Amino acid sequence: MTDFRNYKVPYELTPEYSKSVAYFSMEFAIHQPLKIYSGGLGFLSGSHLRSAYELKQNLIGIGILWKYGYYDQGRNQDQTLKPEWYEKTYSFLVDTGIKFQVPVHNQPVWVKAWYLPPDTFKSAPLFLLSTDLPENDYLSQTITHRLYDADTAAKIAQMMILGIGGAMLVDQLNFNPEIYHLNEAHGVSSIFYLMKKFGSKEEVKKRLVFTTHTPEEAGNEKHDFFLCDKMSYFYGYSVPEVHKMTGIDGHLFNHSLAALRFAREANGVSKLHGEVSRRMWGHYPDIPEIQSITNAQNWKYWADKQLYRFMEEADNPGFDDRKRYLKKRAFDIVADQTGKLMDPDVLTIVWARRFAAYKRPDLIAQDMQRFEDLMSNTAMPVQMIWAGKPYPMDYGAISVFNSLVHLSKRFKNVAVCVDYELTLSKRLKQASDVWLNNPRVPREASGTSGMTAAMNGSVNFSTFDGWICEFARHGENSFIVPQADYHNLSIQDQDDQDLDHLYEILKNEILPIYYSNKRKWRDIVQAGMHDVRFEFESNRMVKEYYELMYQ
Repeated sequence: MTDFRNYKVPYELTPEYSKSVAYFSMEFAIHQPLKIYSGGLGFLSGSHLRSAYELKQNLIGIGILWKYGYYDQGRNQDQTLKPEWYEKTYSFLVDTGIKFQVPVHNQPVWVKAWYLPPDTFKSAPLFLLSTDLPENDYLSQTITHRLYDADTAAKIAQMMILGIGGAMLVDQLNFNPEIYHLNEAHGVSSIFYLMKKFGSKEEVKKRLVFTTHTPEEAGNEKHDFFLCDKMSYFYGYSVPEVHKMTGIDGHLFNHSLAALRFAREANGVSKLHGEVSRRMWGHYPDIPEIQSITNAQNWKYWADKQLYRFMEEADNPGFDDRKRYLKKRAFDIVADQTGKLMDPDVLTIVWARRFAAYKRPDLIAQDMQRFEDLMSNTAMPVQMIWAGKPYPMDYGAISVFNSLVHLSKRFKNVAVCVDYELTLSKRLKQASDVWLNNPRVPREASGTSGMTAAMNGSVNFSTFDGWICEFARHGENSFIVPQADYHNLSIQDQDDQDLDHLYEILKNEILPIYYSNKRKWRDIVQAGMHDVRFEFESNRMVKEYYELMYQ
């Protein structure tokens, strides 16, 4: 029986990773059955915990047990998006018996801690907090119901449970981490608890590191100081004290800036994002130099091992056969969901990730004439699949999703899938020959879906943004949309230029190689698989966190 009052990581630690770390994240995508994630941030934290387990690091995860998850992506009668919320129950989580109170809105709210043991899904230990307890009134119970609740006060309360609650839990466990690592600024309320615990900003700073994932000012959470104060977010400190402590004036509390001001080390999540972040935050005094540690994904969890085996044995027929099988198997899911029968011998383009305006899910379909020509080409046929979850209150993104659903009804070879979670994500990567990624540069901090696509024999076709800048060699391991002049062109002109380039590359390079030069296509696929294997594998990433951020 685990002793949760004097908690130690329950496996033999590797000596160079013995420094103790508590890793705070709002979402963790560990495995399909545990639905407490929305998108990239969760996929990243999940891979982080899997690699920390593989390398036997002294790290524990701190997150929240979302009773209804993010949401379930169902369909209305006409196949358009229907967000649904169902209660989730998990037999594999362990009740730690730990309960404590966090002040929210000047009222004590009971918080309970659940535990995901490392052996369950091969991940570092994960503790999950819940307020869904009979001791709490109904409103307090709902704090941990929906990930990223649309209500502002509820969202602030969620951040408090992660930050203040997470820091309290660490004390309840008597874990005494040498490092508190905030993955994004959601948990920054912990600094006010730690100030009381350690007595000074200098002492907190020795122990805090911060990872930012947001490449633009507007994406960083800001909330009204007085609302935060009313919610007890500052854990007993007055607004003037917080102004002084964080150096943030005005009426808006900037969570990321507070995290930077209290962090000993900070990092962006790709080389480009590091540069963008240094420019973005550079004019603020009293913040650490923002380093770069490029995001990565866990090979053991994501990669198709058979494909790699055939590649390593130089068994080309075996390799081609395996990829065809992977496509065929994934197409069963597409057929089941949409009634569309896809052909494993046809070039398949997949666009699948979180639906957000800057990612431009519908870019390829913006010019209807060109899209129809592409989809009705019989000499070099193409299939197109879309999937991904928009934020349930992002009506712009939902309308784009729904427009693609209606578009798909006009074509036999176009499908839109729902329920884009870990399992479907892996299957659609296996289904794809071309992984289409066309965010507006430089809006994508890292974007990791293309890494796991490459691990499953798919070729990245992307705008030059995020991690791709460190990976891509056009025509050798991927295809790149040349950069538009993002500084001087209007958004509409950027989109038009990117679209022209996208179709040129598809027509003049991708399709001819796929259909007329199978050997070259296989070389490009395998070069991508090879290049992603170590450089963009999360064991490299978690090693770098120890070397660059924790030491």
